[in-house]
Amino acid sequence: MKVEILYEDADLIVCVKPYGMPTQGDKSHDIDLLSYLKRYIYEKEELEEEPYLAVVHRLDRPVGGIMVLAKTQSAAARLSDQVQDGGMVKFYQAVLTGELPNEFGTMEDYLLKDGKTNTSKIVKKGTKGAKRAELDYEVLDVMETDDGILTYVLIQLITGRHHQIRVQMASRGAGIYGDTKYNPRFAKTKRIYKQAALFATRLEFEHPVTGEHMVFKCEPEGEAFEVIELDEF
Repeated sequence: MKVEILYEDADLIVCVKPYGMPTQGDKSHDIDLLSYLKRYIYEKEELEEEPYLAVVHRLDRPVGGIMVLAKTQSAAARLSDQVQDGGMVKFYQAVLTGELPNEFGTMEDYLLKDGKTNTSKIVKKGTKGAKRAELDYEVLDVMETDDGILTYVLIQLITGRHHQIRVQMASRGAGIYGDTKYNPRFAKTKRIYKQAALFATRLEFEHPVTGEHMVFKCEPEGEAFEVIELDEF
């Protein structure tokens, strides 16, 4: 599984995480993005010891798209600050099964993570441990297909909670296509979906050293998005 590098300098590396690859090591022991990139840097720079590389934000395993990782501790701290204060801007493209109530809007919920099952669910405001989750969406197209009605959306993630987009969309009856964890249409399927039709398509942030405003874009590819005609947009 090859990782596409979009940009690299002494402070950071921007890449496209493939669908199905964990961001960090997990119990599957499959190759993860962090380990892959550490090896890439180690071999490229002919180092004698393991390089420093830090994850400052994550993408779920079945989700693909643009990520930035920090190559120094100071860069990691400054990028993490941008993640926390909303300075890092993240856009996603997604294919949903079903329709949303409006052509555009904001979703705001409170999510509670269950570490034992590695899932999150929507709960009432004030629930102990719950965190506010917010996103904006715009419907790009609604299609009648052999798979039923599918909705193609652009999403701006305002807060980055655990499985946030997947949970919030599924709660509105329009889960992510191919999401076997939250979309009832795929939860009991015998087919193994290694991709969900959710892709981090645009990432913006300030360079942690130079302060330059950086923008990276990438269009989704792969089986999960082949159910729609992306060239139309």
